[in-house]
Amino acid sequence: MDDARAVLDRLGVIGRSSRRDKRPSIQELDKLMEYFALYEAKNAPKAYPMRHLIGFGIFSTRRQEEITLLEWADLDEAKSTIIVRNMKHPGEKIGNDVKVTLPPQALRLILKQNKTEGEIFPFNGDTISTSFTRACQFLGIEDLHFHDLRHEGITRLFEMGWNIPQASTVSGHRTWNSLKRYTHMRETGDKYEGWAWLEKLGIA
Repeated sequence: MDDARAVLDRLGVIGRSSRRDKRPSIQELDKLMEYFALYEAKNAPKAYPMRHLIGFGIFSTRRQEEITLLEWADLDEAKSTIIVRNMKHPGEKIGNDVKVTLPPQALRLILKQNKTEGEIFPFNGDTISTSFTRACQFLGIEDLHFHDLRHEGITRLFEMGWNIPQASTVSGHRTWNSLKRYTHMRETGDKYEGWAWLEKLGIA
């Protein structure tokens, strides 16, 4: 198997997926937030709270499927932590539960949700992704996926001056090599300081 894998890798049949470094601009996020504000107002109460989901995707650095599995029972508000169940990991499909830190904006967004006995965000991950993609297409925002918000959130931490151990408590990475790609960023402060939507969402 090892020989076959080596040959297939050289032929380009298999290999690591290309690394995406796409980040949304503040202007693109403003367009998305305005779009979903109108959409939610028009389709309430059935519409997904996409503005909250976009904000949470950035500030929590969580993948969309992880967001939909977060449970109130796993939230420790006092310590600003939550357990992510079955976090994506190449060697573990189930049972990879990781306690992560919630940055202030992420915790505030959680506390704005209707509290139930189950999931904090009881929505379908595929629907979240589809809604996001369709909005981007409508607005003329090219090549932006919901998953790119995770990359944006992690990069933000390093731009704020966080180090690898600190950032890993939020992202959930267990090997620091996975985070090295983000450390080339210069400390430029918080891109979202003064962002109008922090006030509009009540999470400033």
